[in-house]
Amino acid sequence: MKSKKAGAQQKKAKLAVWKFASCDGCQLSLLDLEDELLLLANSVEIAFFLEASSRVLPGPYDVSLVEGSITTREDQQRIQDVRKQSKTLISIGACATSGGIQALRNFADVDEFTRHVYATPAYIQTLTTSSAISEHVAVDYELRGCPVNKYQLVEVLTSTLHGKAPSIPNESVCMECKRQGQTCVIVANNTACLGPITHAGCGAICPRYCRGCYGCYGPKEQCKPAPLSQKLLERAAKGSASQNELARLFRTFNCNSTEFRAESLLQEERAQKAKKHS
Repeated sequence: MKSKKAGAQQKKAKLAVWKFASCDGCQLSLLDLEDELLLLANSVEIAFFLEASSRVLPGPYDVSLVEGSITTREDQQRIQDVRKQSKTLISIGACATSGGIQALRNFADVDEFTRHVYATPAYIQTLTTSSAISEHVAVDYELRGCPVNKYQLVEVLTSTLHGKAPSIPNESVCMECKRQGQTCVIVANNTACLGPITHAGCGAICPRYCRGCYGCYGPKEQCKPAPLSQKLLERAAKGSASQNELARLFRTFNCNSTEFRAESLLQEERAQKAKKHS
């Protein structure tokens, strides 16, 4: 005869998935897990995930995954509410961890953008910046990528549920290239590539097709863009990159990350000075 304790069903952790300013790609990565998601269903109860289900359970939540950046005053308030309801909060994707490609607004006049894009700009209410979740609330873990790597997402969720630190290697895209036997596109083709300073996770998709890395996974730890920029500029005569092109290269999916933002502004400033003195 089984005891009540042995026969009692283990309580599942409550999982919530939240969307802010984003394209939904990271949420779709979670849905794309398929078999892995079924296994996770044994240990978690999806309590809030509007991309997948209209079923909504009230908080508090054991784990919250947050996709998207903060771009409105309503977002600023809502992320505070999410944080209060969440025991563990994990930001996922480039938008949530650095502001995303929409953070290009941070380099320009948002009002001018609004006037050009919308027929009635007065109806648009937005902040002048797009910012990462961590700039507004405490974040327990950040998972990078545009979109996130679904297997890394499983690792983070599983580790969090078991009270362990996730095992996500902090190496560059170059290491992925080396393991796959890929030819370096900088050396072989003089192609501008952010691989040496970008966090791994994508499987080096772009270099595999002879394209330079665009920095989708953001800067790796202890990222130092200056030496790479100098090397690319030295090869510019052979077709690598000019200062203006470098500034644009750093302004893609993670343009508002500290290292990429600083380097893009530096290269832009140098390009303007060079133009003035030419």
